[in-house]
Amino acid sequence: MLYCKPQNRPIQQSMNKASQNYILCMKWGQKYSAEYVNRLYHMVKRNLTLPFTMICLTDDASGIHPAIQCHPLIPLNLPAGLPERGWNKLTTFSANLFGLQGTALFLDIDIVIIDNIDCFFTQPSSRPDEVWIIRDWKKPWRKVGNSSVYRFQIGAIPDLMDYFRNHFQQIRQQFRHEQAFLSWYVREHHQLSYWPENWCLSYKYNVLKKMPYAIWQAPEKPDFGKIIVFHGEVNPPDAIKGGGGKWYRKILPAPWLKNYWQ
Repeated sequence: MLYCKPQNRPIQQSMNKASQNYILCMKWGQKYSAEYVNRLYHMVKRNLTLPFTMICLTDDASGIHPAIQCHPLIPLNLPAGLPERGWNKLTTFSANLFGLQGTALFLDIDIVIIDNIDCFFTQPSSRPDEVWIIRDWKKPWRKVGNSSVYRFQIGAIPDLMDYFRNHFQQIRQQFRHEQAFLSWYVREHHQLSYWPENWCLSYKYNVLKKMPYAIWQAPEKPDFGKIIVFHGEVNPPDAIKGGGGKWYRKILPAPWLKNYWQ
């Protein structure tokens, strides 16, 4: 079994560290195995022509492909017993993220990449503290981003984590999860921008057929889009074989996804 040890993998340095491109992901707990991280790495390799280094922040590096640099999760020291709300992802905005410098594209490990993703790095920014994120599909008027795919300059928003730690009790009452807080904070204090809407697709809202058609019409590969995001109950293996959703949502198999999720 492949295994990566953070202490044995020095970060590759370039002539200009600020020009480095990083694919950043996270894995913690038991919900996802190392297979998800490895499949993400291979999907990126097939669909990104720019040079990149892949970083995984994790509490268990066992089984992760040796080409992926692993670092431990940055502790948040939150009260025990809290429901999972994705707060760990905010640590990617730490002022010093293991000495990394450059542009980071954060990807959830349960996405599926179906087309070239160079544009997620080449999309121009208007200022160094700009964060690019998906605009929520369900209620776009709320101006909340979906953090399955977001880009930022590492270390460009060093005040976010201090604010989060100092105001957590207030934050957890006001915001249901990390992406709602992240969207609000960046929008209020820095620059929040949204990816073009045809780049990131929701499997739930953009690919699955609406009821009652979903009962007999299988999901088809979309004619556009670069990344398919799986949020909610269904993950790529569920989508490939069918099923996995709530009782009122019929999910027929989508075997074409297997060609991409590998």
